[in-house]
This record gives sequence, structure tokens and C-alpha cells, in this order.
Amino acid sequence: MTEHIDTSADGRTGPLSRFTVLDLTRVRSGPTAVRQFADWGANVIKIEAPESIDPSKGMGGARDGPDYQNIHRNKRGMTINLKDPDGVAVFKRLVKAADVVVENFRPGVMDRLGIGYETLKTINPAIVLTSISGFGQDGPYAKRPGFDQIAQGMGGLMSITGLPGQGPVRVGIPIADLSAGLYAALGTMVALLERDSSGEGQWVQTSLLAAMITMLDFQGARWLMKEEVAPQAGNNHPTSIPTGVFKTSDGHINIATSGEAIWVRLCNVLDAPEMADKPEFNTGPKRSENRDAVNDKINSLTKDKTSAEWIALMNEAGVPCGPIYSIDQVFADEQVKHIGMEHPVTHPELGTFNVSGQAARMSRYEPRTGVATPKRGQHTDEILDEFGFSAEEIADLKKREVL
Repeated sequence: MTEHIDTSADGRTGPLSRFTVLDLTRVRSGPTAVRQFADWGANVIKIEAPESIDPSKGMGGARDGPDYQNIHRNKRGMTINLKDPDGVAVFKRLVKAADVVVENFRPGVMDRLGIGYETLKTINPAIVLTSISGFGQDGPYAKRPGFDQIAQGMGGLMSITGLPGQGPVRVGIPIADLSAGLYAALGTMVALLERDSSGEGQWVQTSLLAAMITMLDFQGARWLMKEEVAPQAGNNHPTSIPTGVFKTSDGHINIATSGEAIWVRLCNVLDAPEMADKPEFNTGPKRSENRDAVNDKINSLTKDKTSAEWIALMNEAGVPCGPIYSIDQVFADEQVKHIGMEHPVTHPELGTFNVSGQAARMSRYEPRTGVATPKRGQHTDEILDEFGFSAEEIADLKKREVL
């Protein structure tokens, strides 16, 4: 089993505080996975190459920028030159006392560095290696470079995003990266739970492509079960009608109508109860067939009141309805403030600022907050000391530019 080290002096608490995670990730998918561990108290060690040899410098944005600071918080940082045999030896000593290694290099890089899964499990049979790639660790596309936009296209998402006839449209967030990171974190948690009974670690793998296809959800299932190819539907829901964006006197709102009961409520709150029973609108299939006519009728009615008025009236009547916010409006909303979607962080140079919060809440734990992204190599000496390296060893490794 893993020889755990005591890092309680750094003030970490949380449900995952017993786990040590070695973080070799960069850009977004890998850091997204690791952030789930860091926010819940794991001892996360971000390992980077020394600045003089770092080939990925600049990937992931400016180190002092909002993106980098948001995604790499709650970690400590150290440097190791993994292209130096002595650097690999240092990493292997860390693996002996770690629980998880996470990486998102191109397939084959870990083996070329001498730290592939077969090697790691001989050092520590309980280690969990989590690998995120563009297309999978093997197969015809395994060696291709993988980025979010490529996965959005290959995973089918761009074909169902945007207005009908518009052509392929990219989603406004890096959803393949983010979902791959979350699936990687989920798979890692499952492996750690299984390890409690078997005593053995394992190799957890996911890819941007696999995550993107999984995120298709019912759109993918429509093809797999009935060979229906989903088209672009714009702001309309593909199957629940009417659901979409509607004009008001001062902007737009979202209305979601699913099932006959909510359809009748919508007609009533619009002061058009007769619309519910119109032959062309009185069933779901008929509303689907006459979607444009349904939407046109609703738009003709919603344009006479403000967004705030409709949101209040519809929610009171049991019709799902909400505003369409810009990003600044999102964080100004009273419910968003209530659920705590901002976490303050204090950085020695950048001062105090907020990063995005965790979506999950627990009754006995709060996510870790306040620990800013480390500088490159900021905690190298401290970490190596915890893993049993002597001051003389550390000084020698630094002198030879291994660290």
C-alpha cells in the first residue's frame, strides 16, 4: 500500500485530505480533473519543468491571468526535469508515497519518460494513474494532437449547435476539456474506492473525444436506438415544445414547457387559455410539427411585458422561466451569491480576488478556499523534505539543474 506522508502542517482539511496527488497536467482538461481533488483538501503537488526547459510555457494562458489562477488554485508547486534520469528518479521516489498521478500528455510520452503505468505500479502497486488524451491511449487517432475544438467537431456537438442551416457552431466554453476533466476525476475517485477493497491501483483513462460523445446524451441515444440524426435547433429544445428564447418588452427570457400540464399553465399565464386546445397545438407531436407557429404566437404575447414581470408571473404559475444573463449579471444575481459561487483567494503579488466556486455542496465540509496558484517551484524544498530528501540531496539536485 501507499506509504502516506504527513502534510498536516500546511493546514489542509477536507474529505480528501488523506490523498496525495502528483499533478503533471497542463492547459485545461487535466487541471480540471486535479482541481476537484485540490478543492476538497487533497495534497496536490503541481510538478512543472524548470522554467529554462519548459516546452509548454504559455500553454494555459498567462500565469497571473484569471484562467490560470482559477484552475490551479489550492496546490503546492515544485519543479523536476523529467528529461533528466535523476529527475525521473526523484519523481519515482514521490510515487512511492503518492496515491494518484494525473497527466494529459500525448499517448506514449509517459513511457518515453520512463514513468508509464507498468513502471509506476512496480514502484507502488497502489498507485492510480489517470491519463487524459485527445482520442484515447491507442487506436488509429491516438497520436494526433487533441484540442477542445477538434473534439467538439468530431464528437458531433458542433453539428447540433447553432441556428438551423447556420453551419457548424462551437459551444462558448471548452466543454470537451471540462467534461473530460470531470470524467477523469470521477474515474479516479472510483479507482480509489475500489482500491479500498482490492489494495491495488489501476490505470484510469479518458479522452476529449470520449467525454464529448458521452455528453451528447439523448442526442447520441437517438441515433444509436432509432438512427435519428439530430439537426440544429437553435435556441429551441429538440423535443420539448415550446422551450426556448422569447422576446419581452425589454429583452429576452427563457421559457421551458415540458408536458401537457405545464403547457396549459403557460397558456393561462399568457392570458390565452384557448391556445391550449387549438387542434394544431393540443398535443406534443402537434406542437413539434407546428413549432414556428407556436413560438410566433407566444412571442406576440410576451412582448407586452418586461422580462422581470414575466419571470415573476410564470414562476408563480409553475412555468419554468428565467433571465438570460451576461457574465457580470450572473455573479450579481442574489441566488448565485447565496449558493456561494465565488471563492476569495489571496495572492502575494496580485492581492485578493475571487475565483469560481465548486458546484457540489456538502453538509459537513466546505471546499478549500484562499490558496492561490503557486509560483513555479515555490514549494520544491518543502515538498522534497516531506518526502525524505535531505538538505544536501536537494542542494545537489538544484546545483545540477535537476530541479
